Amino acid sequence: MRTRVKICGITRRQDAEFAIEMGADALGLVFYPSSPRAVTVAQAEQIVEGLAPFVAVVALFVDAKPEHVYLCLQSLPISVLQFHGDESPEYCEQFGMPYMKVIRMRDGINLAEMATRYTSASALLLDSYKAGVPGGTGQTFDWSMINQVDKPIILAGGLTVENVTKAIKQVQPYAVDISGGVEQAKGIKDQQKIRAFMQEVVNG
Repeated sequence: MRTRVKICGITRRQDAEFAIEMGADALGLVFYPSSPRAVTVAQAEQIVEGLAPFVAVVALFVDAKPEHVYLCLQSLPISVLQFHGDESPEYCEQFGMPYMKVIRMRDGINLAEMATRYTSASALLLDSYKAGVPGGTGQTFDWSMINQVDKPIILAGGLTVENVTKAIKQVQPYAVDISGGVEQAKGIKDQQKIRAFMQEVVNG
């Protein structure tokens, strides 16, 4: 099975179009105001309006008020919700949408327990843990911490063109999720890096 790719932290229309052209399966939009890659609903509308079909739009939230999530759902063609904070299963389920729950990997995390707790999640997205930072650390974690669970795994955290082949071979994830590894600046994607990363995933 091929490894799918989500490119997260899209803030510009041209970056979305190029990621799709290169074969990305999903685009991530960050609705967390504290993030340097955050977008407003109005900005997101300009990014995704009329994009090519069959590409998932993933909306990322961190302990957001439900009304903000509902506003995004009403305004945008969102395919999947991504929850990066301390959201409970009940919180995640209230929107009636497919969702991914982010697990920040650190000592003591039991993935099997998390998969059972978030049994309604479409996937678990595994990211690096850094105190006080809900994501986007640009750091990898110890992939040997990952054990097999009955849930698709999306691997994030410090992925680059240099390490993604090794990551895929070791973890065998359903998908990989990259943001900073294909940027020239926070929120500004680099076309050469996107092209190289996609080629590495396909050929690796």
